[in-house]
Amino acid sequence: LVGKVEAGIDEDDPHNPAVIADNVGDNVGDVAGMGADLFESYIGSIIGAATLGGDAPELLAMPMWLAAGGLIASFIGFFFVSTKEKGDGWNTNLTALMFALEKGMYIANVIFLIFAAVIVILLFGADSEQGWKMFICVVVGLVAGMAIGKGTEFFTSFDYGPTISIKDRARTGPATVIIQGMGVGMVSTILPTLILVGAIVACNELSGQYGIALAAVGMLGTLAVSLSTDAYGPVADNAGGLAEMAGLGPDVRAKTDSLDALGNTTAAMGKGFAVGSAVLTALSLLAAFKHEATKEKALSFEIWDPVLLAGTLLGAMLPFFFAALTMMSVGKAAAEMIDEVRRQFREIKNAKGVTLLEAIQKVTANGSIEEEDDVEPDSDRCVQISTRSSVKEMIAPGIYAVFTPLIAGFMVGPRML
Repeated sequence: LVGKVEAGIDEDDPHNPAVIADNVGDNVGDVAGMGADLFESYIGSIIGAATLGGDAPELLAMPMWLAAGGLIASFIGFFFVSTKEKGDGWNTNLTALMFALEKGMYIANVIFLIFAAVIVILLFGADSEQGWKMFICVVVGLVAGMAIGKGTEFFTSFDYGPTISIKDRARTGPATVIIQGMGVGMVSTILPTLILVGAIVACNELSGQYGIALAAVGMLGTLAVSLSTDAYGPVADNAGGLAEMAGLGPDVRAKTDSLDALGNTTAAMGKGFAVGSAVLTALSLLAAFKHEATKEKALSFEIWDPVLLAGTLLGAMLPFFFAALTMMSVGKAAAEMIDEVRRQFREIKNAKGVTLLEAIQKVTANGSIEEEDDVEPDSDRCVQISTRSSVKEMIAPGIYAVFTPLIAGFMVGPRML
């Protein structure tokens, strides 16, 4: 923002001291962050299903066998990702580009279902009605995940009406864009909610709480290839940034712009997929917790129980508390980064005594600058600020996340959890 607003340079201009930190942050957030979130749900779904089925060896083994089959299917699906689309910037057909990524997902999902059918036959026999009901739960979870992804694509891709309606509001100013955007965002929650409700009710009818846990495993079975589509977003964004920093031609930028536009959609799809899988995983973990907590002593888990309701309120508050801590931490780190960028604009000079800001002004006025007149920013300093702040500021949220359930559980009891 400092470079754009105060110096009038592009986001990925190499004279911007924070441009490398920005590119690193894209990878940290959308690759490492989303990867940690989704793999946590992945492992949680396996643990939840295994805990619920722990009394029977075949029920204990099934989620682990499904996870192994999904991993192999993801490896195979990876080789089918390809496209013949040309990079025409914003004129590119995003739906065709999206299908290039989805081909790998669809093939991986079909192979995964074949593996799941084989696993059911091996564990329960070809004539087991209960085994095939469990297989249907896996199919329901997988289809629900794909449907949530397509629904997210519909609401975030500029090939479809919702995003186009936001664009059309720009004719009347930024206020109407914000209003339309918030409205579309709120409406977009309806579809995944209905899909999840249908999946939960259907799987509960088929195989009870264990069926819901298997649906979570099925939804995340091909996570390796699904998460790749989310990681695609920051990779494409960084490709555009590198092309800008290297001064490459407009033909290259047209291709990277096409990929970057698609990357915004795939990133949104990954987040929608993460929310949907988290719901099923949380439900299976709750069922597994209740299953273990009531083995030796009967406990009431009725919603009207004051202790349970108090725990629900406490748990509902925690995400807002964590989000507030994170946002304030980001604000502090951003303020420090802004001060550093401003300092470099003023103080960093070349051998001729030309400051970084003066070099930027020359480039802006003339379109280019002689190499001996150019000034190189200290990008390492900005990366150091963001890295140090991210590690330091996450200590408090991590402590609260770990100790809150421990304190509630030991001081009040398992019903509060």
